[in-house]
Amino acid sequence: MEQNKHNFSSFEEYPTTDKSLWLEYSKEKTTFKIWSPTATAVKLNLYKTGNNSEAFTILELKAKENGLWLKTVKGDLNGTYYTYQICIEDNWLAETPGIYAKAVGVNGQRAMVLNFDKTNPKNWEQDTYVQLNAPNSAIIYELHIRNITIQTEANSSYPGKYLGLIEQGVKSNLDVPTAIDHIKRLGITHVHILPTFDQYSIDETHLEVPQFNWGYDPQNYNVPEGSFSTNPFKAEVRIPEFKKMIQAFHSAGIGVILDVVYNHTGIIENSNFNLETPKYYYRFNNDGSYSNASGCGNETSSERTMTRKFILESVKYWTEEYHLDGFRFDLMAIHDVETMNLIADEITKINPSALIYGEGWTGGDSPLPEEKRALKKHIPQMPKIAAFSDEIRDAIKGSTFDDRSTGFVSGAKFKEESLKCGIVGVIPHPQVNYMYINHTDFPWALQPWQAINYVSCHDNYTLFDKLKISRPDASLEDIKAMHKLATAIVMTSQGTPFLHEGSEIMSTKKGDHNSYKSPDKINEIDWNLKVKNGDVLAYYKNLIQLRKKHPAFRMTTAKEVQENLEFKKIDHGLVSYQLKNNANKDSWSKILVIFNRENKTINYQLDQTYKIAVLKDTFDFEGKQEVKNDVYVPAISMMVLFKE
Repeated sequence: MEQNKHNFSSFEEYPTTDKSLWLEYSKEKTTFKIWSPTATAVKLNLYKTGNNSEAFTILELKAKENGLWLKTVKGDLNGTYYTYQICIEDNWLAETPGIYAKAVGVNGQRAMVLNFDKTNPKNWEQDTYVQLNAPNSAIIYELHIRNITIQTEANSSYPGKYLGLIEQGVKSNLDVPTAIDHIKRLGITHVHILPTFDQYSIDETHLEVPQFNWGYDPQNYNVPEGSFSTNPFKAEVRIPEFKKMIQAFHSAGIGVILDVVYNHTGIIENSNFNLETPKYYYRFNNDGSYSNASGCGNETSSERTMTRKFILESVKYWTEEYHLDGFRFDLMAIHDVETMNLIADEITKINPSALIYGEGWTGGDSPLPEEKRALKKHIPQMPKIAAFSDEIRDAIKGSTFDDRSTGFVSGAKFKEESLKCGIVGVIPHPQVNYMYINHTDFPWALQPWQAINYVSCHDNYTLFDKLKISRPDASLEDIKAMHKLATAIVMTSQGTPFLHEGSEIMSTKKGDHNSYKSPDKINEIDWNLKVKNGDVLAYYKNLIQLRKKHPAFRMTTAKEVQENLEFKKIDHGLVSYQLKNNANKDSWSKILVIFNRENKTINYQLDQTYKIAVLKDTFDFEGKQEVKNDVYVPAISMMVLFKE
């Protein structure tokens, strides 16, 4: 065995390499690689299966320059499982598949050598990214793969699986389309799938026992999660199934965004990072304990050379191998600005239409200096990246962290200015006073598309649950009206709209605000609601069509918004604005949008004649009805008027 002693006084002294650390496979030979500058020896264990077998061969890797260890094995190893084992001084660590593993067996314990050419579905070479004229042309729909098809009434052939999500022609017990047919008919442009790389918390050997997790507990960053495949025991099964899912969405004209969690690992001491190069990939407090900006017990060190290299190469790999259309970064501010900009530059070189966005906050304090964090307030330093606008979220429905807090649609006072900030996409606008905005006191977006506008997501309550809990006095009819108005604001605002799965049918999680591992009965999409709340679904579809048909709602630059969006009458419970000058080459020369959250019809004075496009639940894109002088805006609703 190689025996080299190393004494480094800091992680910055570790030698680094710019060489590829991916496994290199050909039918003639396979080269195994690992970067472990503190290792004194490295073993390679070869197996016939992904679990429950002894190694049939144990080999030594050779130490090369800058902490690199290599071993080339002759012959065709396709289908062979393997692990690495690192020795530090005289202490052998547990086996690891290695952080660059691209295929793993059940529960992600062993990696597999795989001929990736054989994992491509038919016509994969013709599969392409979804193209966008501008980022805010996207309409994003966040979903969890299991939730969509796991309900018995969904009648899926593959409940909770990749293949179930894209199964066509399936109808629920109440005879309504589910899965991809439902998503296509909704009209969205992109699905955002919750973390779908190999997770730690699901036991794939016992999938007969229902198990659920959002997926924010990463184990193997470069492999699709096995529990969503039809056979997690065979490493070669989940990869083509994941690709088939992407291909099916692309065939429907829908892009696929992957939610990624590079900010922490699901476990710490025996994480693959620590079994390869102990402690290097993490940050620490002054007392030597793991720092915890993730709220999950640890955080990764994106500013370090090899951590940055890993994250960058991983997102490039997902983009190229799986044709992903973008990434949502969990707790993005744990990462540093420089790393995020490098990611955006590299991904947009591959796909100029790629969407890159994240949470512009951390889950706790971090040793990374605040000025280096990819915070929402530092978005001006990240010109290709967007961040979630909690300004518009909480202005619409009330504070996410206070059950009883209400927002504009649910009757709160003094939310109008924060709503205006969200409507313009958190850019500088002469009519927005940033002294009165929730969550910010300055416009943090350079361009409107950099604000991801949303009112609900997997976190916290569903929109329906939040409205019901915060307004226990409201009738179901009023809650439904608030629900529609909330999404109407999101869909007509200038940022990039983001919808939560099931919100289009008023889904409930039965009051569970943190359902990350709750049972299916809490998390699943209840397809019966599609019939019960069919009017809500129709309203969502019409909102999506309105936005798609009229580019004035998605101007691409701050200058355009400043010149063409003018706020008109603002009052308690009333916000109205005008889009003028055929904004963004719209066919309508003027558009007047009025949000009335009052529990009564209001009389709104007009300065000219308009046609009615939206009146309560009625959408008329031709505007057959004209109004002049004044108009009556129904209670708790949006009205849209236009001039051709």
